[in-house]
Amino acid sequence: MSAGAHDLWRPLSGCDDDCLPAAGEVPTVPVARRVLRLVAASGMLLAGVGVAMLLPVLPARERQAVLRGWARGTARAFGVRLVIKGRLPRRRALLVANHVSWLDVLAVLAVAPTRMVAKREVRSWPLVGLLAAAAGTVFVDRSRPRALPATVRRLADTLRAGRSVAVFPEGTTWCAGDGAAECRPGGGFRPAMFQAAIDAGSPVVPLRLGYLCEATGAVTTAAAFLGADTLLRSVGRVVAARHLVVTVTIAAALHPARDADRRLLARAAESAVHLVPPVRAATRARLRPVPAPTPADPVLSPTAGRDLGLAA
Repeated sequence: MSAGAHDLWRPLSGCDDDCLPAAGEVPTVPVARRVLRLVAASGMLLAGVGVAMLLPVLPARERQAVLRGWARGTARAFGVRLVIKGRLPRRRALLVANHVSWLDVLAVLAVAPTRMVAKREVRSWPLVGLLAAAAGTVFVDRSRPRALPATVRRLADTLRAGRSVAVFPEGTTWCAGDGAAECRPGGGFRPAMFQAAIDAGSPVVPLRLGYLCEATGAVTTAAAFLGADTLLRSVGRVVAARHLVVTVTIAAALHPARDADRRLLARAAESAVHLVPPVRAATRARLRPVPAPTPADPVLSPTAGRDLGLAA
């Protein structure tokens, strides 16, 4: 693969260590509280083994309740408070969200225990891979871009079967700090997975994830997972932060027509997530169907090795 093509398949943010909070910027809890949080979080992750074994045998409603409860309990164990604004539609939908942290997965599952889309490597991760597989995660082999149309068809079939699906279409994490628009990954929301919603006749529900330090009342990048950051360092910032809050804002659902353009649909969802001017009415009036996704679409982009890769 040429360097140019390789870049298309690797969405990068403009973030670096300068996007992370400086020492003393975020109020912290005592060391003893951090240790307790780590112990509690480790316990919840171990409990995930039991959850993984239980999920496949539970009816759908009970499975969702157990997964939601586990995700909320794990977030609380890390010292993170969850705030939900808005309500999800009752029918199945494609949920799309911005991507800031490994905590995003817990936040989405705590709000809507849906099937996630993840890179294939996640399946081999200890414990996390087991739980992800048990929860019905759709694993994507990013070394085989020609498999993308089949993945989109699989997601469409999942939606038709009455199950919601969640993706992070930016393709990589970024800080999402105040005034950090230049850090957003180039290319915006990748459009491929939006085709699944069009094909299945499902709504698209944008989710806006934001992290706030309640002690200061300011947006914080303490939970961000980016640049040369390591997972251990990121977890350390989270358990040390005082009154860290993740807010999940559920925007109005988008209802694509059967012949909608997935690229315009992706831009409309991105506008709802990032509160930028939406697609103009004149542009929406010219919606046309586009061909099914092909390997030429830069959509299932592998990210930097340390991000979670839960993207479409």
